[in-house]
Amino acid sequence: MAANRKTASAAVTIGDLARVAGVSRSTVSRAFSRPELLNPETVRRVRAAADQLGYVVNHAARALSTGRFGNIAVVVPDIANPFFPPLVRRVQTLADAAGYAVFLGDSDEIADREANLTSRLSAQVEGFVLGAPRLDEQRIRELDASRPVVLVNRDIDGLARVLIDPSGGLDEAVVHLSRLGHERVVYLSGPRESWSDQQRRAALKRAAERADLEVVIQELGRPSSAGGRDAVGGVLDSGATAVIAFDDVVAQGVMAGLSLRGVDVPRDISVIGCDDTLASGTNPALTTISAASAAAGEAAAELLLGVLSSGERSQERVTIATHLVVRSTTEAARRSDG
Repeated sequence: MAANRKTASAAVTIGDLARVAGVSRSTVSRAFSRPELLNPETVRRVRAAADQLGYVVNHAARALSTGRFGNIAVVVPDIANPFFPPLVRRVQTLADAAGYAVFLGDSDEIADREANLTSRLSAQVEGFVLGAPRLDEQRIRELDASRPVVLVNRDIDGLARVLIDPSGGLDEAVVHLSRLGHERVVYLSGPRESWSDQQRRAALKRAAERADLEVVIQELGRPSSAGGRDAVGGVLDSGATAVIAFDDVVAQGVMAGLSLRGVDVPRDISVIGCDDTLASGTNPALTTISAASAAAGEAAAELLLGVLSSGERSQERVTIATHLVVRSTTEAARRSDG
């Protein structure tokens, strides 16, 4: 009731809450910092007392006294890449439900920038989700020693990680192209330091060997629409009849570059992307390999929140399968002798 509220000049203390709720001061503190450790009825009584007295949690003071900040961080290499927003949104949804705020960092594909971001954020967060981190293994382990880390698309033994396995989708893509009569395919790669690119190269090589399909690797570096567009000359010079791009953004650039040269997709060249982030928005609709970034975000959030709740580090390795989504950018290879 309003009559029981203290005036603004007389701040409500934890001791006040303890007296009204009939519990100890430590129980009041725990009701706000670790409510999962208490009986729900006890938490309800403490929070009802807080509402009655007009008590507002001082997060900065609580962090100083408990080491719990109520924040986690998500760091990604390029937030403009459409793979990452669904992942970040899913982490934020689960974190919000658990009472955590989410800080977002963009490393711009630079390992040193990522190191600087994680170092500065460590003073304000309780844990990290690192999406496709560019840091070397030693620095990631050092970070995990101070704040729990969950990795997405980076496989480091002993750390919690969520891995999107490209092999199923690439197997299906190669079989699909082989059945359409394609014999030579260009793979437009991602950054060499990218775990995802390393896995995609290896999976594509295995699948192509089984299907007796020739693969030409064309180094692209940082994935972008402009990079895909600029790679078109090399694609045409290769004599390949199909392209598999590192991601949908690159594939979109390839399609734009081919169009500028009067090359029709898929009549002249078939194009397949990866991640299924832009696919239905391209013209024609892009055939691509699913990546389930939202599912990866959900799995990563659950792992990190589980660690923060239990206080025990996790070494769990969660794998997410991929598959080919066939749309309109692939068809039978054109024969030069026709």
